[in-house]
Amino acid sequence: MKTRTPISIYIAITIGITIMAFEMFAQDANYFSTPFFWALLIIITILLLIMNSIGDLVENERFARLTDEEKHEYINNKTTPYYQKLWNSAFKKQSQAEEKDILIDHGFDGITELDNSLPKWWIGLFYFGIIFCAVYMIAFAFTDYAHPEAEYDKETKLQLASIEEYEKTAPPINLETAKYSADNVAEGEQLFKTNCVTCHGDGGKGGIGPNLTDTHWINIKEKSLFKNVFWMLENGSPNNPTMRPFIKEGTITGKDAEKIASYIYHINQEKSPITEKQGGAAPQGEIAKWQE
Repeated sequence: MKTRTPISIYIAITIGITIMAFEMFAQDANYFSTPFFWALLIIITILLLIMNSIGDLVENERFARLTDEEKHEYINNKTTPYYQKLWNSAFKKQSQAEEKDILIDHGFDGITELDNSLPKWWIGLFYFGIIFCAVYMIAFAFTDYAHPEAEYDKETKLQLASIEEYEKTAPPINLETAKYSADNVAEGEQLFKTNCVTCHGDGGKGGIGPNLTDTHWINIKEKSLFKNVFWMLENGSPNNPTMRPFIKEGTITGKDAEKIASYIYHINQEKSPITEKQGGAAPQGEIAKWQE
């Protein structure tokens, strides 16, 4: 009669499987703080303890039916700690006498083969891998677990929510506090396409409105190009009502204007101008000498 696996092993494995299941299938990542999770672990532990008690009764009944020699062998086997048995099954070498009992009756060039059993820990990992693979595939097929797109969407929502929460308490951006940042260029381009491209053309080459990539400007209200663009977005053009005061009208925020101004600064100061030969509008206004 073989000695049974300690109850602590079953409890540890069950807790691990439970956590793995919650990781794959739970909608809320904070399941550790939910009463349901801990109640489930307590119930499972109690059931395992009950099963272990029943196993003790069955083991005692079987032990009573053994011969004296079998009882002695079983008691000696049980005195060896469980983890020591695992270690021995994985690394202990057989004696010469033990090897003769498991020697397979064939060989080649003096090399013989032993009929060794696979270590229990290896068999356990093998079956665990099969079970994990099956559970993982089910979770991947029928839930959002391990889907890069779902994880990306979730992280995006969290980031947008944190930005929205920050902007509720962040001081508003105005002409004095607005600053150029290369990090705003990409978003500024998208905002430009939404609000400005109709008049100023793709890439700011001009059309109904003036070319924003050359050195000529109709309205020069600030000493720096970035601040001048922000001023225009806030107040509009005194010379052309088509250029509306976007910020004062509430079409865009100061943060949006900062990004648009960063993009216009980028295409005007950090890129080559779009000339008339390249499809750009003819220069309008006077040459501006901007301060950095």
